[in-house]
Amino acid sequence: MDSNRIFAPLSFLTIIPVPKTALTDLKTSADNMHLFPVIGALIGLAIGALAFVISLFLTNFLVGFFVAFVTLLITGIHHTDALADFADGLMAKGSKELKRKVMKDPSLGAAGTLSLIFYVIGIIIAIASFNSTLNLVASLIAAEAIAKFVMVVEAGRSNSAWEGFSTPFTKAMKDKKKIAFATCFTVGIIVVLTGYFGLITLGLCVIIGFAICSISNKIFGGLTGDVLGASNEICSLSSLLILSQLIP
Repeated sequence: MDSNRIFAPLSFLTIIPVPKTALTDLKTSADNMHLFPVIGALIGLAIGALAFVISLFLTNFLVGFFVAFVTLLITGIHHTDALADFADGLMAKGSKELKRKVMKDPSLGAAGTLSLIFYVIGIIIAIASFNSTLNLVASLIAAEAIAKFVMVVEAGRSNSAWEGFSTPFTKAMKDKKKIAFATCFTVGIIVVLTGYFGLITLGLCVIIGFAICSISNKIFGGLTGDVLGASNEICSLSSLLILSQLIP
């Protein structure tokens, strides 16, 4: 396998350094979007390993705090920023053009600020809710894989609202073989790690992803990079909350 198939999406989704010779342009990342769940599982494994170690010394809520912080750090806050932009655009009153303009505005609005607060609090609460550290580690891996898979499915089912950041991804994921690979990998890893509860979580998060797509199509006229990033954060948090309640 060409190393760029891993390095490109790894560089896109995280701040983890990759070889300088690797191709990490947007098109290469988009062409290999079907590997997002693989990268998600690796991110979850890294975060889970940290959670396991610090859980030996800290209380559940402190573990949740540090895991949330490291997650934001590893991902470069890219998707979290997208969540805030999506919330601002969603709550703006006016035409599609105005909502798009608000979403592109780099300044943070009230809706975006609240979404970030609820997201971080939600992550901490979800992590603190697990009774077993091993279940937490397995769920962190599954949650990251599920969140990335939802982005793949959204790109495969939707078109871009405009010619921009999301366009290469929506075009590349019209390939059914790539969708099949992402599906098989995601289903396989969550069954191994979380069993039946993981499948329920995956199904619910896919429904959430479709709902986000429907809202985005109606309000913005299609999919955007911010919508994809917001979906990642929403589905990652949703996965952890659901699994924390389902797993004994």
